[in-house]
Amino acid sequence: MKQLYGQRAYVQSVGVREDMEVDGFAIAVCAEIGVELSRHRARSFDEMEDWGDDLSGFDLIIALSPASQRRALELTRYAHIAVEYWPIMDPTGLAESREDRLAAYRAARDQIRARMIARFGVPEEAP
Repeated sequence: MKQLYGQRAYVQSVGVREDMEVDGFAIAVCAEIGVELSRHRARSFDEMEDWGDDLSGFDLIIALSPASQRRALELTRYAHIAVEYWPIMDPTGLAESREDRLAAYRAARDQIRARMIARFGVPEEAP
């Protein structure tokens, strides 16, 4: 999101479970398109709240799994925050060989990128 749209929106990456390190295959396929994830760590909704990020400061939550959609809807039951569910293929455990696993992760990465462009528009060129 930040690579495509820069500072146009405040973005946080949140997972359902705590202490989630980013998968090495995700790091590798995102590096291919210039997105640095090696130092990234997804936080849980609870951890996000503990760190002072109030959900009411967000306009939109995009859930990429049924579990994250359920949790987002639960947390926003009394808030004016839109929740969208983007059913993205989960690449974990889809293939056995390294190349096949990388292909599955690339497909998921490309699905997310296509959904962002469809939802938020074609990114503007940098000046």
